[in-house]
Amino acid sequence: MYRSHVLVCGGTGCTSSGSPKIIETLQYEIKKQGLEDEIAVVETGCHGLCALGPIMIVYPEATFYSMIQPEDIAEIVAEHFLKGRVVTRLLYQETVSPGGGIKALCDTAFYKKQHRIALRNCGVINPENIEEYIGTGGYQALGKVLTEMTPDQVIQILLDSGLRGRGGAGFPTGLKWKLCKQNDADQKYVCCNADEGDPGAFMDRSVLEGDPHALLEAMAIAGYAIGSSQGYIYVRAEYPIAVERLRIAIDQAREMELLGKDIFGTGFDFDIDLRLGAGAFVCGEETALMTSIEGKRGEPRPRPPFPAQKGLFGKPSILNNVETYANIPQIILNGPEWFASMGTEKSKGTKVFALGGKINNTGLVEVPMGTTLRTVIEEIGGGIPNGKKFKAAQTGGPSGGCIPAQHFDIPIDYDNLLSIGSMMGSGGLIVMDEDDCMVDIAKFFLEFTVEESCGKCTACRIGTKRMLEILEKITKGQAELQDLEKLEDLCNYVKANSLCGLGQTAPNPVLSTLHFFRDEYEAHIKEKRCPAGVCKALLSYVIDRDKCRGCTLCARTCPAGAIVGSVKNPHVIDLNKCIKCGACMEKCKFGAIYKK
Repeated sequence: MYRSHVLVCGGTGCTSSGSPKIIETLQYEIKKQGLEDEIAVVETGCHGLCALGPIMIVYPEATFYSMIQPEDIAEIVAEHFLKGRVVTRLLYQETVSPGGGIKALCDTAFYKKQHRIALRNCGVINPENIEEYIGTGGYQALGKVLTEMTPDQVIQILLDSGLRGRGGAGFPTGLKWKLCKQNDADQKYVCCNADEGDPGAFMDRSVLEGDPHALLEAMAIAGYAIGSSQGYIYVRAEYPIAVERLRIAIDQAREMELLGKDIFGTGFDFDIDLRLGAGAFVCGEETALMTSIEGKRGEPRPRPPFPAQKGLFGKPSILNNVETYANIPQIILNGPEWFASMGTEKSKGTKVFALGGKINNTGLVEVPMGTTLRTVIEEIGGGIPNGKKFKAAQTGGPSGGCIPAQHFDIPIDYDNLLSIGSMMGSGGLIVMDEDDCMVDIAKFFLEFTVEESCGKCTACRIGTKRMLEILEKITKGQAELQDLEKLEDLCNYVKANSLCGLGQTAPNPVLSTLHFFRDEYEAHIKEKRCPAGVCKALLSYVIDRDKCRGCTLCARTCPAGAIVGSVKNPHVIDLNKCIKCGACMEKCKFGAIYKK
């Protein structure tokens, strides 16, 4: 029996910040103080508050240490673990109450409005120990399904819950399973999309790293519901921690006979294999993913037939993403009414978002559907750094759109986002402030789409390149107003004629920025000016004569010799020589240099 458990985040974010070294140092210092029989060190998945990593939480008191470094460990062990004195300088400051006490983590701004279902075990259990998952109620849902319910009853529970797919357009999960079950075949397949290629998205990866057994249990339930004995998880090879923990979890589940033959003695057989993806974004599309699992080039197939009719290896198949599956065991255990009580009328339950970009609290959040964008960004996310103004939020990655400040109070759900030209997607949420150029943002996402297009259909292969060319003309100040009409026409053509969802949604970032930020596009074209000061070709660096002290630092810094002036006299930038690197503005101590 241990008197304290020390939970150290072992997700990708904290791992990259040095958490393995922290665990190693912890174990050394604990042994050095003779506390190895009293203090247990547990490596967990992501706690969510990635901005403060590496993170360490000490239970039972739930003391939250943030931004821990290996050199801090000796002090924590000697003071906190040995003498019982909390090291206050290393605490997450929001957990420290005005009276000096320690506030519960669930009462902090980041956590108190969250409701964790998919993330319920992330940061709580050791993902490499199946017994810890079982200790939190793991595999009970599978046991209940196999011993007390028929496949039709399982599907009906999902239909009643209102669960929609968390990976894209939000197709009803229960309906997808029902359609597949109706098709007879000698073999059916349960597939999981763990490819997650959106820039800035890391929701599914965090579930895989922090709670892999939730996915395995849900896939086994799916296998029972549709009549399948084989599942495949398609996971990015670039997620080494997730891959390793999945492999460990599958081996453990097989050893305990929770995967394989005759599960729970019911005669039900189900096993799961991994397939590693090579990082192609198009393989997130369901038919391309299945084609890749088959060992072929990852290209989409025409639909119909849909995967429920003819999917993996030509057999009826279902495909859901990690977050969708992670909800299912809890729905089975708590009932469809419990899940349906959260969220909105047409978007039930919760949604995990990966907060990134210009925001103080980057990390993972899980909130009920219908939570406003303002709540997520200002209250949970801690607002925009450096007092900057919110400008837009990109949801849905390269397939989504930008939500402007005028829709800051929009309740986030599937239908509301579609109504303003965006989409839920997998849940990436990138925040932008007044220093971001929306034309440049659209160009960034289109560059990604052009790079990731499989090239199978002409509309996507050629159309996205022509769209990108026009955007490049605009950002270089070489475009004319009629180019905007051409751009819109191209967007609508690509949207209507592409074979798969990647091409059909590729124009969304362009269309949404054109709709909400058309004035920025026109400023680039008419005035040859980038209002945000981002597009280099349209920038001019200017020295304010009233602020310049003639220190000569800018002139000495300039790599092009574009700045002239004598000591203690105002300097001038020769715009013909200036290469617009911004080095002078960075070095100026008097704020005399600005860009316009």
